[in-house]
Parts: sequence; structure tokens; C-alpha cells
Amino acid sequence: MFKNVAELIGIAEKENIPISEVMIQQEMETKQVTREQIFTQMERNLVVMEKAVEDGLKGVKSHSGLTGGDAVLIQEYMKNHNPLSGQLLMDAVSKAVATNEVNAAMGTICATPTAGSAGCVPGTLFAVKDRLNPTREQMIRYLFTSGAFGFVVANNASISGAAGGCQAEVGSAAGMAAAAIVEMAGGTPAQSAEAMAITLKNMLGLICDPVAGLVEVPCVKRNAMGAANAVVAADMALAGVTSRIPCDEVIDAMYKVGQRMPSAFRETAQGGLAATPTGKKLEEKIYGSAANK
Repeated sequence: MFKNVAELIGIAEKENIPISEVMIQQEMETKQVTREQIFTQMERNLVVMEKAVEDGLKGVKSHSGLTGGDAVLIQEYMKNHNPLSGQLLMDAVSKAVATNEVNAAMGTICATPTAGSAGCVPGTLFAVKDRLNPTREQMIRYLFTSGAFGFVVANNASISGAAGGCQAEVGSAAGMAAAAIVEMAGGTPAQSAEAMAITLKNMLGLICDPVAGLVEVPCVKRNAMGAANAVVAADMALAGVTSRIPCDEVIDAMYKVGQRMPSAFRETAQGGLAATPTGKKLEEKIYGSAANK
């Protein structure tokens, strides 16, 4: 039904339906299944996300010891202080972190669009949930909306850190989340596209440099920043701010940046933070201790 964002928005506006509905209809058509089956499948994803956030907020620790417990620290900070960036933003950050800490601890998460970027969509969803009070169906539609934009990126650029850097993973995830927030908040399909564009263009060039080759540092905190980026971009789009560069062109630019990015910055752990003195020491500590067992 649609290949790019322009076509996605065109269908939504022509038929006067939300982006989530366009994605639902496409899934029904391509998979030859009923609406009920599509919703049931997506609700299973939602349940996995809920559980991951809940587990992360209780406190988890990765096997490497590199990550864990930060989601709890943020929630405690929110209870005892008035966050400078606001309760909703920090709630989204904590829940994005919680999800990725569960991933690092070998727990079950839902890749959105990848495991390394799995925190942005649920982190923002469960934060805005308390403000917007959506129905269960609206929460499921949130995932379809984010999925529609992820579908476009995956088919026109990349969602892989190895192929395009972290801009392709957390950048895409943050953009997907921003677009979904807009729809849940009552924005137009065009505003969802603006939110996606604003988010992604501000994450262009973000490298993938996992310390010790593990999806932990800096991945977990990048999801935190991606979630924050998404919330801010959604607010900007809802305020009427637009991206001077159309969404499809931003996605294409991200793809081209990724193509030109040196391999050292594409998930090889050969550059960036992974190549710092501390990054190297952590790598030696992790794999050295593992080798001695």
C-alpha cells in the first residue's frame, strides 16, 4: 500500500484515517489475516513491553556488570526532586532505560525496531500513557503507528547499527516513537511525519560504538536520549513546527550518511567510546574474567 512516508501520509489523508489504520490494513492485506488476529499479535508485543518495563524498574543487572539499576535511580530521583526536564520526560527516559537494562540482562524485550533500540517506543508509550489516559486499543495503535514509520525506514534505508550506525537504530526508534506520540495526542498524520523528521535529522551521524562489543554502553543511555528526543520532537510538531527537509529526504540522508560511515563506527567496537582507554580496560576486564572461568 505504501513505500515511503509521503505515500503513507497521502493514504491517511485521502481516506481520512489515522496512520495506525493504514498500517493495520496493510498488515491484513499482506498477511491475509483478520483485524482481530493482527490486534492479538500486536497486543502480545505490548504485553512483552509492559513486562520489560516493570522488571527494569524493579532493578536488574547485566552479566557483564556494565549496566543495571539506572532506571531505579531515575525513578527515585523523580520521587524526591522536581526534575529540571519535567516528570513526563524523565519518566520516558527511565522506562526506556528499564527496557534496555532488561535486554542487557538477557531478559525478554520486543525489538522496536532492534533489541539495541528497544527502549524508545515503550519508554515513551508508558510515560505518555499516564498523561493521555489512552484505551488499550489506542496503546496498540501506538505500536502500529511506530511500526509504519519503522517499515519505511527498514525498506528505504536501514535499521541496523552494523549497516548504518546508531542513527539507524536509536535514531529510527526515536523517530518512530515521536510519530506515534503525535497520533496518540490527537495530531494529524502530517504532524507525525514532521515529528519523525525532526527527531531523525537531529540524530544523523550517531555512531555505533559498543564497549566490549556488548549492547550496553553506550546503548542503554542512548535509548534514554532517544526517548527524550522523541517527546520533544512530538511537542514541536504538535505546536506546528515543521521540518524544512521532508521526512523521506531525511531518511534518505540517514541512509547515505550510514553508507559513508567508516566501519570502525558501525558496531565493530573499533572506534568511538569502545576505543577509549577506559573502554579497552572494560573489555579486558570482561573477557579476561570470562576466560579464567
